[in-house]
Amino acid sequence: MVQPVGMLAVLTGVLFAEGKVMDFDPIAYINTPRWQASRLGLERIRELLERLGRPQDKLKFVHVAGTNGKGSVCAYLASILKAVGYRTGLFTSPYIERFEERIRVDGEMIGADDLCDVTLMVREQAEAMAQETGDHPTEFELMTAVALVHFARCGCDIAVLEVGLGGRLDSTNVIDAPEACVIVRIGLDHTALLGNTSAEIAGEKAGIIKDGCPVVSWPQEPEAMAVIERVAAEHGCQLHVPDFSQLQEGSIMWPQEDAALAAPSRAFSYGSFADLRTRLISSYQPQNAAVALETVEVLRAGGWHIPDEAVREGIALTTWPGRFGVVEGGLSPDGFAIVVDGGHNPQGACALADSLAEAFPGRKPVFIIGILEDKAYPEMLEAVLPLGSAFVCVTPDNPRALPAHKLARAIRWTGQDMLGCSACVSPVVARDFEDAVVRARELAGPDGLICAFGSLYSVSAIKDAVKATRPR
Repeated sequence: MVQPVGMLAVLTGVLFAEGKVMDFDPIAYINTPRWQASRLGLERIRELLERLGRPQDKLKFVHVAGTNGKGSVCAYLASILKAVGYRTGLFTSPYIERFEERIRVDGEMIGADDLCDVTLMVREQAEAMAQETGDHPTEFELMTAVALVHFARCGCDIAVLEVGLGGRLDSTNVIDAPEACVIVRIGLDHTALLGNTSAEIAGEKAGIIKDGCPVVSWPQEPEAMAVIERVAAEHGCQLHVPDFSQLQEGSIMWPQEDAALAAPSRAFSYGSFADLRTRLISSYQPQNAAVALETVEVLRAGGWHIPDEAVREGIALTTWPGRFGVVEGGLSPDGFAIVVDGGHNPQGACALADSLAEAFPGRKPVFIIGILEDKAYPEMLEAVLPLGSAFVCVTPDNPRALPAHKLARAIRWTGQDMLGCSACVSPVVARDFEDAVVRARELAGPDGLICAFGSLYSVSAIKDAVKATRPR
């Protein structure tokens, strides 16, 4: 039987079991396989947080749901609030390079000591729950609890929470009415859990809406928008929808054009917010930023002091890995570049295609593709295959991965229906990500363009492979 962890263990960051001192690995504990399965519902997280003293009651929140763009909108908002001087928490998923990325305060990842201390507190109560009820909290519920306890201990003025899956039954939805509910663009993803239509999925996303809370929503497709409008009205919430006609998008500025730039950036304005610049250069980022700016207006109306200069600074300093990021080269639109994008559904693949056409006009990249088997990968391939000069297939390190040889077969089949897609006839099957990058470099040549995409879970492996294969 597992014994609860006492306060001495919490303070020292170790476990005491059967008279022995044992090192405690908080990440290994949270990621224990037997509670990794997704079990939607709020009963366990409510009980866990009750035992932890309801840390969520000490905090104010912006709660962000949706399919595509959640992470970027969260990153913009957290950066803006930090620029003002508010102590700002940020909880996102999944992580790209380090587990600690998921929990940040003022842009800084949770430290090893804090992660250990807080996880021990959470573990004590989670194990007590398991003993009493036979039902242990899930992996994501444990992470949510760790984040909320950490934010409360740090005295955060406000925390930006990204929904993990859906909204209505996601563990982040344990909070009371936030300062703003935000619903970004909705698409068909996780249909086995959330529903097979835009309306059904929108109903799950709109589950974060609470009485009297202002709501900001991407201008959704009519079927999804009708659901959000209805739920907002039922809860007496004012609905704010960005007017993209007020969005003026400037060109991408490249380091070759401005020596002060370390990486390409994009200029844009939205409504009264003028002369903004973002390092996130994909075609959809100005729209994501507009959702964040609409949320800023809602927060201002709620009494939060957010000057225009802090908005400008926050947008300019926002970084978000794995979203159309140039990880090598990228000094000019016609020079060598490796782009990494976490697009993992048809909507994301279409946005990637638009971004490539805009940032690198007239160029045909070599694609490195690694996809999870439960994604709608035929539709993803249809969006990008016409753009490619060659395709390198790789198997992501994930139990849900689509094997590279199956992906290559899907590329050949899909390419048969596309006139002029001769590159689809012979896709390359790579052993691993390092081999994939080596093969892509050979195919692209010294002045070529490489684009790796298909899964956020693969971004870190791709970036490591790029570094390992970089010419010396």
